[in-house]
Amino acid sequence: MNIQIFGAIKCFDTKKAEMYFKERNIKFQWIDLHKYGLSKGEFAGVKAAVGLNNLFNRETAEYKKLNLQLISSAGMRERILLENPRLYKTPIVRNGRQATVGYQPDVWKDWE
Repeated sequence: MNIQIFGAIKCFDTKKAEMYFKERNIKFQWIDLHKYGLSKGEFAGVKAAVGLNNLFNRETAEYKKLNLQLISSAGMRERILLENPRLYKTPIVRNGRQATVGYQPDVWKDWE
């Protein structure tokens, strides 16, 4: 397994994801999503695995401030998400071409 956890320092679900893998002695790479974001290649892989709309955290003030619920163009939504890493729902957990968004221990168990 090649686990990457893209998360936010203060995110409770990100901390739970880290604990899930630590308790099972599964090595992972942690990336501060708000600081580094996703590269275009990482973004494309995660988007293919989970879908564009599942990547957005609709509860953030930025999502509401940008009125993203009114933007239907997928290209524009992608560009906005790549430019604003705080809009991602966290954690994003990758295992090769597989990915999850949020706390998904049932899926991760199948990866073991």
